Amino acid sequence: MRTEAVPGADGLLRCPWSLSRPELTDYHDREWGQPVRSVSGLFERLTLEAFQSGLSWLTILRKRENFRTAFVDFDPERVAAFGPADVDRLLGDAGIVRNRAKIEAAVHNAAVVAAMGPDFADLVWSYADPKRPRPTLADWRATSPESVALARVLKQRGIRFFGPTTAYAMMQATGLVDDHLADCHVPRVPGGQRAPE
Repeated sequence: MRTEAVPGADGLLRCPWSLSRPELTDYHDREWGQPVRSVSGLFERLTLEAFQSGLSWLTILRKRENFRTAFVDFDPERVAAFGPADVDRLLGDAGIVRNRAKIEAAVHNAAVVAAMGPDFADLVWSYADPKRPRPTLADWRATSPESVALARVLKQRGIRFFGPTTAYAMMQATGLVDDHLADCHVPRVPGGQRAPE
């Protein structure tokens, strides 16, 4: 039987992108595609995916704990209260990505998410595609009809720095779609969503 996933050092088949660094392998095995349903968890992934734009995901993973500290565990209400002094503080924080447009978008987006409250998570999850079969390498994509629609509706709500490609990356990261390759070792439960750890 032909496989598309690649064996890691432990012999387990994984999506090829996850094998270049231990941090990526750990993220792939423990987190990528796991359902995230909390408002703060979804806000974190939305924010990190926006910061990743133009950079490698490994860069973001390595700075993730610094991001969590800088953005007070991605509590939308607390981040929404950030003012100009906080933006200046973040611009001086070498532990995160220091991009003014992305920082200001994160603060603005926090206010949008905080105003929506639990409805934010409900809205995001209404675009889930849990029954889609796991892909082959030929099926991998950067957007989907659902990510285009999600990006559009969140933009209408006021979310910034969040297009269809960023939306799709967030959907992959949070379990709205399961893009582990069909022969990847990470288990899938009936109904298309993997069981939380």
